[in-house]
Amino acid sequence: MYFIEQMTQNDIAEVLGVGRVTVVRMLAEARLRNEVKIAIEGDLSDIVRQERALEQKFGVQRAIVAPLSGEGADPIPTIGAATGAYLSEAMKSGMSVGVGWGRTLTGTLPFVSGKPLSDFRVISLLGGVGVARRTNPAEFAWRFAQAFQGDGYLIPAPAVVDSVETKRALIERCGLSEVFALADKLDAVLVSVGDIASASTFYRGGFLTEAEREKLAAKGAVGDLLFHFFDRDGNLVDHPINQLGMSVDVDRILRAPLRILTSGGADKIDALLGAMKLVRPTVLITDEHSAKRMIEAPR
Repeated sequence: MYFIEQMTQNDIAEVLGVGRVTVVRMLAEARLRNEVKIAIEGDLSDIVRQERALEQKFGVQRAIVAPLSGEGADPIPTIGAATGAYLSEAMKSGMSVGVGWGRTLTGTLPFVSGKPLSDFRVISLLGGVGVARRTNPAEFAWRFAQAFQGDGYLIPAPAVVDSVETKRALIERCGLSEVFALADKLDAVLVSVGDIASASTFYRGGFLTEAEREKLAAKGAVGDLLFHFFDRDGNLVDHPINQLGMSVDVDRILRAPLRILTSGGADKIDALLGAMKLVRPTVLITDEHSAKRMIEAPR
């Protein structure tokens, strides 16, 4: 009645025999449950210019820039909407897709138009966290696989272990080698980045102490990707934490022909610039204010 027949909320309330406040609440809940999705058609000329500038400067095959209401606005919802729309079209039957984690990737799920795909596999690129969270790597990988009725492959181990020996034992003697082997033949990877100022999801998950974060920053780290901490030039920093993450290494990520990097925010510009060199994404999805800063940044 509201979205199709364009009835007013007062008219709907009268037809249903409820109060107008109830109608407002029901409409809001419909959007939260993704029963109603709103899309904007048409390109914005400034946005298109930014996309071409990003493609030219960083050598990406495709840049997608999402409009943002203002510099102080949270970029995650708009980046999530743009990423969800892209993934809905890009995912095909027969694909093996490696995925990371974080608030940005979780924010894409409401905007993914699910469809049944045959022989579709989603491989989590890192271990899990001990506390149940919406941004748990396993949770995102599983929900993303469900959207396309595919199979999900998880790394049943902590995101970070205490030693290289423990990591080797888990992979070689505890059956994890099969999951890591799947990462050798990925058709696509979907990742985001965290910034070193807060170490983003990694820091909040309790895997990094403040002292360790400060040491990483002192060594030039600007962010992390799958618990690989790197500097602005895209080089992994010299710190033991880079050897202790139960995550797929960067070399495996680079083998995927489709590498999607989705992230943004004023605090992530240096991390994004470093990630462009670290994983050399073929598709970059960000917001317009982040795009502007990346374009203006020195080479």
